[in-house]
Amino acid sequence: MSKIYVFSGLGVDERVFDNIDFGTLDVEFIDWIQPLENESLGSYALRISKTITYENPILIGLSFGGMVAVEISKVIKVEKLILIASAKNKFELPFIYRLFGKLNLIKLIPKKIFKKQNSITNWIFGIENDSEKQLLKKILQDTDLNFFSWAINEIANWKNENIPENCFHIHGDKDRIIPINNVKADFVIENGGHFMTVNKSKEIQDIILSLI
Repeated sequence: MSKIYVFSGLGVDERVFDNIDFGTLDVEFIDWIQPLENESLGSYALRISKTITYENPILIGLSFGGMVAVEISKVIKVEKLILIASAKNKFELPFIYRLFGKLNLIKLIPKKIFKKQNSITNWIFGIENDSEKQLLKKILQDTDLNFFSWAINEIANWKNENIPENCFHIHGDKDRIIPINNVKADFVIENGGHFMTVNKSKEIQDIILSLI
């Protein structure tokens, strides 16, 4: 049985996978490590790859975690990549993100706005009910702002132009953080947003199990 490593998204953690039943699969959630000063995403991925001790694993990456998984696949051999609500390369990200990165505008955004759960964050993440609001609120409260700020900058300045091998992409057609317009998805979740591992978990679970 293949070892599976899961990378959660930016601003969220493994709690967004609580509704997905991996059954008897050998799954390990990777905790984020603190980035070094001015560290690139590639360098960060190399460092965090040291926590992967099994050869030829399967990597599952949600959102930013998917981008990290893509970078890790450049430095270690992996059996396959499963990306959820993520991007395979910089061209699948909204142009406005890359523009902000090029103009170095990301650093002008106040960090504290990332800590508040409100109607705007609910809409952006695709929150559907009160329990999801509470989950997002708790997750944002626990988010490390320095890590969040660093990661936002790395997303906006991501250089990867290639599509990794053995990659399977699950994406929601209502994702507002990474809109599906430029995304070449292998599986499209109808009415799926950026929080779909929580509110579309059964559909995503079935796809993951079929791929593994």
